[in-house]
Amino acid sequence: MTFPVESQSSLLPLTPRFRVELGALEDEDALQSPPGDPLEALKILDDEQEWSAFSRPDATQSGRWESNVMIEGMHCAACALTVEDALKSIPGVVSADVSAGSQRAKVLWQAQAVLPSRWMQAVRESGYRAVPANDAFARERRRLESRKALWRLMVAGLCMMQVMMYALPAYIADPGDLSAEMEHLLRWASWVLTLPVIIFSCSPFFSNAWRDIVHRRISMDLPVALGMLITFVVSTAGTFDPEGIFGREVFFDSLTMFVFFLLAGRWFELRLRDRTAGALEVLMNRLPDSIARQKADGEFERVPIRRLQPGDVIQVRAGEAFPADGVVVRGQTSVDESLLTGESRPVARAEGDTVISGSHNLAAVVLARVERVGKETRFAQIVDLMESASTNKPHLARLADTIAKPFLIGVLVAASLACLYWWDTDPERALMVAVSVLIVTCPCALSLATPAAMLSAAGALAQRGILVRRLDAFESLAAVDTVVFDKTGTLTRDAMVLGQTQVRAGMDASQALAMAASLAQNSLHPASRALLLAAQQQGVVGQWLASHMLEVPGRGLTATLAQATEPEQSFEIRLGSAEHCGVAPRASEVLQVYMSDGQQWLATFELQEAIRPDAQATIAALKEDGLAVHLLSGDASDAARQVADAVGIQAFQGQCSPQDKLDFLRQSQLEGHKVAVVGDGLNDGPILAGAHASFAFGQAVPLAQAQADFLVSGSRLSDVALAISLSRRTLAVVRQNLWWAAGYNAICVPLAVAGMLPAWLAGIGMASSSLLVVANALRLSRAQPQNKEI
Repeated sequence: MTFPVESQSSLLPLTPRFRVELGALEDEDALQSPPGDPLEALKILDDEQEWSAFSRPDATQSGRWESNVMIEGMHCAACALTVEDALKSIPGVVSADVSAGSQRAKVLWQAQAVLPSRWMQAVRESGYRAVPANDAFARERRRLESRKALWRLMVAGLCMMQVMMYALPAYIADPGDLSAEMEHLLRWASWVLTLPVIIFSCSPFFSNAWRDIVHRRISMDLPVALGMLITFVVSTAGTFDPEGIFGREVFFDSLTMFVFFLLAGRWFELRLRDRTAGALEVLMNRLPDSIARQKADGEFERVPIRRLQPGDVIQVRAGEAFPADGVVVRGQTSVDESLLTGESRPVARAEGDTVISGSHNLAAVVLARVERVGKETRFAQIVDLMESASTNKPHLARLADTIAKPFLIGVLVAASLACLYWWDTDPERALMVAVSVLIVTCPCALSLATPAAMLSAAGALAQRGILVRRLDAFESLAAVDTVVFDKTGTLTRDAMVLGQTQVRAGMDASQALAMAASLAQNSLHPASRALLLAAQQQGVVGQWLASHMLEVPGRGLTATLAQATEPEQSFEIRLGSAEHCGVAPRASEVLQVYMSDGQQWLATFELQEAIRPDAQATIAALKEDGLAVHLLSGDASDAARQVADAVGIQAFQGQCSPQDKLDFLRQSQLEGHKVAVVGDGLNDGPILAGAHASFAFGQAVPLAQAQADFLVSGSRLSDVALAISLSRRTLAVVRQNLWWAAGYNAICVPLAVAGMLPAWLAGIGMASSSLLVVANALRLSRAQPQNKEI
């Protein structure tokens, strides 16, 4: 059995043993797997060594595991509630959250009380199928499902056109033009052509409806299947007994037409959902199954990535993904990190540079030393966050799911009452009115209105390196009127930059910088890096040569310095603190680095925090949107004032402890403000947790505290403004979807009950309602600006 290259495994690939056994769970005609006992195949999951492939230990309680699985066969919110009930009924399952929008489930279970095969079998017994979220067969199954759906659609469309052709004479013929024999012949021809539609095209509706009846529950497929069956039975009776109570008219044209439109809607909805699911799956399936690892003798062997350990040296070829976090030890290449950091263009990586798992090697073969594997990698943490978001249910979605089952029961009751009302007048019309009521009502649009929009928005943000931990956060973020920023690591970068340079009379500033750079290039201190970077930008590196280097930690550097053109003339030079250089310190609000020749002062370099280049534009954009912006910093008030002035923030406060920040937040909330907080995620835990919406910002975001709602892993502060703007558009789309779903049912159901909505038009309405909701939600993913940052 072979699969496309794109169907690779993900974070922790399933073992070959698990993949072979899992094949027994698939449809034989789909994956051509050998038949076997599904329960026995599922029991392979009870091996604890397999749990890490689709689960992770719960940090709050020992022995508890959290699993992310895909649920196949769901079509509406009622299906999701059915799966939830099936999972929660198993002793040992602590909680279960199933999302109809993403078709994923998050299951929290106690290992001492239940094993994975038991609760997965419960899902199977309820008529659905649970497979690990990183299952390598998922993409292939979706492709086959889409192909089957297309075949059913094409058969229904071909038969519909033929049936419509045979029905046309009955509509356009004048009285006496169409003989009874000819009309009867046309009915028989339509009945024959409708059989493939009923037997093949409608089979998913009937099988799902029968499953619901057997399990004594209700889903969207039950009223649809009843409508199809009633229409076919009534038309068949009219064909076999033209003189009977149902012989006045047949409805094969209406039946085939609304089946065609229903299948068309389902197929397009399937394709649109595929785009949403594909965004997460593309991220999850970036890791290879195996990698070349260097042996002790220098040769390479191919090993599964699960066998990698920190310290291993691996060979990553062009076109392969890095399977772990590490450091390049040989070679140089370009790396695509777009799905992990939001960087849209390849970044250069050479010896000594770090690489992250999930990023793609684009240019050349490199050797890398593994530093972090499995759950410790940034890639694994990002996938965990996206999985959690995909199964999270916003408040509006939970409300829609709650009313889904009562709504469907109401549909059946309304159809029955409408049929009884019309029965005495016209039994044939009574049944067709009931069919219209069954077909036209669609809770799918209502249940998809919220999750479709929020999942689309979350996928759009993920492409820019903004990870959403909770879909509920979109509702909160859309309502904020105040944004509070931390300073260090948020408005400013972790690095420093060179500001003003003061030099002794007779010395040039660029010359002093060149001398300092010759010492700084041998040190890893942040101040040394800032001086070296400034010298590189000015092109003065290499003019002086330093030797006999000595670094005193916390104080500075001492070396022998000589011009590159006159190496025989050398002298001692010192760079660092005033005490180390033997000079008098100067009063200043910024960090100062001094340089002396051991006897007298030569230069003073002022180092400032590097403000993010888009900080000022971001603050201006937030203000234009009507948001109040504040700066709270733990640094001195003067440092906070300088940054606030530079980025355009009028309201600032320095020397803030975590408690001071939390007090400010609570006071703002007492005044009625909805506050979003942007911090570096390291020491802002209390205020991040207390805010209505929060952003953890910086490269260390995946390791930050779990209080933040949005994790910004890139370097763009403008992503905060983008997320706020997108959340407002998302809520607007949700409201549009909800109004459409509610208005559609409020208008169409009374028309169907009154007998003013034919079955074929009801089918078009039902198909278009769900399709419109999903298509409207996908506008959010297309509306995002492309990242041009290099």
